[in-house]
Amino acid sequence: MEARLNFLGNAVANKFGRYINSAGKVISDSTLPHATQELVKLRASQINGCGFCTDMHFKDASHAGEDPVRLNLVAAWREAKVFTDAERAALELTEQGTRIADAAGGVTDEAWAEAAKHYDEDQLAALVSLIALINAYNRMNVIVQQPAGDYQPGQFG
Repeated sequence: MEARLNFLGNAVANKFGRYINSAGKVISDSTLPHATQELVKLRASQINGCGFCTDMHFKDASHAGEDPVRLNLVAAWREAKVFTDAERAALELTEQGTRIADAAGGVTDEAWAEAAKHYDEDQLAALVSLIALINAYNRMNVIVQQPAGDYQPGQFG
């Protein structure tokens, strides 16, 4: 499969990409644990059916030393015993924040309260921003049908 649009080669898309990548740097430089960031990016990408991002974030997390067992269990995080309570809260917030259109009430107070038990205000801001950002990336890649499988860790930074 070939992408419908060369996002890196198009001036408008490339400029937009630079801006949202800057937003991503704010998040990656935050105190939200890096492992949590990778789990969130992977889970949202799985939910959205973004093969490119699922591949990228699995490879990036593996390259950074994340346990492959944990990465393989992200889709079944509720049943898996390998995630901390804080990571579970982040994954729940990710699922609810990603599936807003599927739930009339959006993100529940319970999911927010559980996340707030584990993360301070700056970390919550980073977590919410990350969920929004990865969903934007997923949508761009799904819309243009960015092919999965060719990504190498460090390729974009």
